[in-house]
Amino acid sequence: MRQARVERNTKETQIVVDLALDGAGQRQLDTPIPFLTHMLDALARHGLFDLAVTAKGDIEIDGHHTVEDIGLVLGQCFREALGDRAGIARYGWATLPMDETLATVAVDFSGRPAFVWNVAGLEGKWIGTFDCELAKEFFAAFATRAEANVHVMLHYGGNPHHVIEIIFKAFAKALDQATRIDPRTLGAVPSTKGTLTT
Repeated sequence: MRQARVERNTKETQIVVDLALDGAGQRQLDTPIPFLTHMLDALARHGLFDLAVTAKGDIEIDGHHTVEDIGLVLGQCFREALGDRAGIARYGWATLPMDETLATVAVDFSGRPAFVWNVAGLEGKWIGTFDCELAKEFFAAFATRAEANVHVMLHYGGNPHHVIEIIFKAFAKALDQATRIDPRTLGAVPSTKGTLTT
């Protein structure tokens, strides 16, 4: 089973994430930031990952620590669940629309963290209690701990809710594609180096 459980406990946050890559999109989510919970729901649902997240954080200060740390823990879960990454497709990408918005997310589980965020227009915007600028922090944290390249591009869009939601949905589709086992590889690591973990 390609699955992982990671806990993170600091003075700022207490987070537990359970992930099964080969799931059916089952979700058990409890975070103190409703919009982030909604986005994690979309991630599990559209990526068909079984995902359980329990998070507490110092949101009385702001949501930054909680959002970033959930990204860190989720990225670590993907890294651990993928193991040596043998047999995976490695690359995944998706371009998806949502009303007036179009976004692309591309992922490479290369073993090297890199992050590109080509998204404009979220500065100073809020969705409920969610600071829209924290979406960038979530994906940057994920890329670091997953040891993956994550590139996010907003082609166009206006409504901040639509922009962030379609980014999460495209991310889910890209992750699903990149983490799938490709039977044609016969279990080989998809790299000329022979490893994606060092």
